[in-house]
Amino acid sequence: MKTSRSRILFSALALIAFCLAPAAHAQQPPASTGPEVTAPGPDAQAQAAPKDAQAAPASEASRPVQPARAIPRELSPWSMFLSADVFVKAVMLSLVFASLATWTIFLAKLGEFALARRRLDLALRRIGDARSLAEAQASLSRKRSVLAAFVAGAVSELRLSEGRLVESGVKERVASRFSEIVKGEARAVRRGMSVLATIGSTAPFVGLFGTVWGIMNSFIGIAKAQTTNLAVVAPGIAEALLATAIGLAAAIPAVMIYNFFNRRTRGYLDLVGSASGAVGRVLSRELDDRTLGRPSGARLHAAE
Repeated sequence: MKTSRSRILFSALALIAFCLAPAAHAQQPPASTGPEVTAPGPDAQAQAAPKDAQAAPASEASRPVQPARAIPRELSPWSMFLSADVFVKAVMLSLVFASLATWTIFLAKLGEFALARRRLDLALRRIGDARSLAEAQASLSRKRSVLAAFVAGAVSELRLSEGRLVESGVKERVASRFSEIVKGEARAVRRGMSVLATIGSTAPFVGLFGTVWGIMNSFIGIAKAQTTNLAVVAPGIAEALLATAIGLAAAIPAVMIYNFFNRRTRGYLDLVGSASGAVGRVLSRELDDRTLGRPSGARLHAAE
């Protein structure tokens, strides 16, 4: 009986020991097989921080420096003129001067044509009923016009032909005088037209020459800058093209004004021809009176 109790007690103790063995193994720290590694403290972190801070600028310095982005310039005509090359500026200034000359000639000749036509129309009305050259000359009362020059030429030729008065010879010499007066008047009214023709024909080529020069300088600058950025390339080309624009602005009005005054000149010279014919008719009447031995205008007085 005692033996069975001891066996039971021994079995119970063995069972308790078997159950307690895993808990004891779990509480024991693991055995270290190598050097012990400790976590870095605050001092170690503070010492490591400057090294990282020193390494960061070094890495940033090793990076390639990016070029600053070019800010586009103001592309107004005045700013482009100021930024242009010296030679291109000279071309632009010459074209501006040519344009000013064109408009000055336009205003001057517009007033000249208006005044000349007004004088000639008034003179033609005054000698419309003249019976002799002397009467026509008196009616003009020293008014400066081409008609007064015609009358003075006819009177001078009659005075020089006194004593050998032949109607056909007098008319021929007077016609020659009239032809010279007409040529002189044509030269006078065409004064300045050659300047307009020169500006109209050469201004575009002068502007184009300035553009070619400016584009050459722009390409040289592009090659030196080694960039094809449009913000860098465009201003130089725009400045060069401004010369062509000014050349066209000077040439187009010059051509239009030249054609305008060319038509006005033809119309005025036709009126001058009419004035020459009117004085020729007065001269013919006076020659008829002299041939018949009567005072100038006697036939008209008899008809009245």
